[in-house]
Amino acid sequence: MLEVIDKGRASDAHPVPLLFVHGAWHAAWCWDEHFLNFFADKGYRALALSLRGHGQSPAGKRLRDCSFDDYLEDVTSVADELPVRPVVIGHSMAGVIVQRYLETRAAPAGVLMASMPPTGFLGSGLRWMRKHPWHFAKLSVTGESLPFVSTPPLARERFFSTHTPERLVVEYASRLQEESARSGLDGVMTRPRPDRVTNPMLVLGAADDGAVTPREVRATARAYGIDPEFFPNMGHDMMLEPGWQAVAERIHAWLGARGL
Repeated sequence: MLEVIDKGRASDAHPVPLLFVHGAWHAAWCWDEHFLNFFADKGYRALALSLRGHGQSPAGKRLRDCSFDDYLEDVTSVADELPVRPVVIGHSMAGVIVQRYLETRAAPAGVLMASMPPTGFLGSGLRWMRKHPWHFAKLSVTGESLPFVSTPPLARERFFSTHTPERLVVEYASRLQEESARSGLDGVMTRPRPDRVTNPMLVLGAADDGAVTPREVRATARAYGIDPEFFPNMGHDMMLEPGWQAVAERIHAWLGARGL
């Protein structure tokens, strides 16, 4: 059984559930910190799952072998159990998982937050290799990436802005966990098919993102024929940064304008 944190109830104002999907090294907890209660209080049913091998979700096999196809199966299985198709919200790596879900499932809407771009992880991987060649070399040998993102300085570099209080960086860095080595390869090889996605999309970016560049966020938005929206003084983990409420409010307003 996958871990699913489920809060709130659908209301007349917001009859469609929201399904939040986390990125690499994270789990459902990152949405439960602020977003689930925020949207539940607004009259939504808000759910977040932990992909297999993350949080309290069993992997079913070695975590290092879990693939994007496995993660897509997780999202699909949770979404298909809901009474109506949910709005799906994906962060970072999950941006691609959500896009792949939307290629084959009609949904009311999709939201991409600091999403991996259409070109995949290649750009991010090259930037990581240039900045930390020894990290990348060890990761390639061991298949273990957690040590290179989970210390407070490295977590801040990748996930948080310079404005984030150190106590938050320390707390959240301690909750990160190992990611699948196979997912790293899939992130380089997988290409979403925006031409197959027909539902409305919202693309959000963080101005001080250490993992995804503004250019990459713009490329994602351009693939859907829309303009991205950026939040200043914000790092990659937009749901955990001190300015998280502005992001949540924007999603709420955008969904409300569509009767969702």
